[in-house]
Amino acid sequence: MMKLSCNAVDQIHGGAQCCFLGPQKRRPGYAPRRKVAPASVVPCASSLKKKGIVAVVSDRGAVGAENGPGRVEPMSLADRLRQGSLAEDGKSYKECFIVRSYEVGMNKTATVETIANLLQEVGCNHAQVVGFSTDGFATTTTMRKLHLIWVTARMHIEIYKYPAWSDVVEIETWCQGEGRIGTRRDWIIKDYATGKVIGRATSKWVMMNQDTRRLQKVTDDVREEHLVFAPRELRLAFPEPNNSSLKKIAKLEDPAEYSRLGLVPRRADLDMNQHVNNVTYIGWVLESMPQEVIDSHELQTITLDYRRECQQDDIVDSLTNVEHVENAEAILGSKGTNGSPAASENRNDYRQFLHLLRISGDGSEINRGRTVWRKKPAR
Repeated sequence: MMKLSCNAVDQIHGGAQCCFLGPQKRRPGYAPRRKVAPASVVPCASSLKKKGIVAVVSDRGAVGAENGPGRVEPMSLADRLRQGSLAEDGKSYKECFIVRSYEVGMNKTATVETIANLLQEVGCNHAQVVGFSTDGFATTTTMRKLHLIWVTARMHIEIYKYPAWSDVVEIETWCQGEGRIGTRRDWIIKDYATGKVIGRATSKWVMMNQDTRRLQKVTDDVREEHLVFAPRELRLAFPEPNNSSLKKIAKLEDPAEYSRLGLVPRRADLDMNQHVNNVTYIGWVLESMPQEVIDSHELQTITLDYRRECQQDDIVDSLTNVEHVENAEAILGSKGTNGSPAASENRNDYRQFLHLLRISGDGSEINRGRTVWRKKPAR
């Protein structure tokens, strides 16, 4: 059984289309960026107070409204302040985030958990902007009628440069179909000041019946609802053939070289649906990493395959083994795409590991993982 997608880094459905018009003032401290058509941006709060809001409503109704076509829902305070907007074609969503002091770690840069949380946040906000349910599952109307939810099957994140405290990152996200029982969501992370790509991510999701906990095929009705705002042509964050996001993860066998046993979910690890949050698993995986690697390397890539749900009463073991590879190209690929940097040719710059999270009592797999670590840059 897959991990419940509790915080809904989720899909989009086309319940409505709405754009908010008005001039956008330049924010203090932000680098200039290219001009965007006025209809594709959500102005900051100061602009809205002075100019007001004009809603453009299609024949499908306003964004966030499920009361029939032509019904305009008022903007919330969060909508007014959020620095995010749909692309001009409505097929993706971008949002900017400032890295807070409590989001950085020992290296004085954002942690991988921070990055994963931001990916979830921009996915949730995308879902809200295009009219998904805000009940924690980001479901379409048909899904709610049939008690269907999305669950995470795989998450893959690559980080080429970690942002520091007070840096501003811009994250773009979009979703697409993935076979008959799934869908996918991709992200591209940029340094807002330079426009350079500093990370990419992709995820796969499958549909589950909330009552029976069994997987279900995506019906044509659901597919039509949530893919209305998806790109018409296939668009991938990782278009490279045989890229690392596609690689299978072998099961780690006992005895593990490194382990951290008896991890217990805290109340703070539970999400709004009373299941352990996706990001918590990343922290558990890192708990069994050898300290000498943590001291000399930084995480570049993490892939997690979710096998079952984890709840508050479960006790978890984290296991790690070194995974030996022939060369750096086998780990990362030799050429970057979508603005990502090319991999170093020095295999000694990288270390690769296999991971397993399991229930302590019966050994049931929670998830399998793979991480790739690169040498820390000289400071």
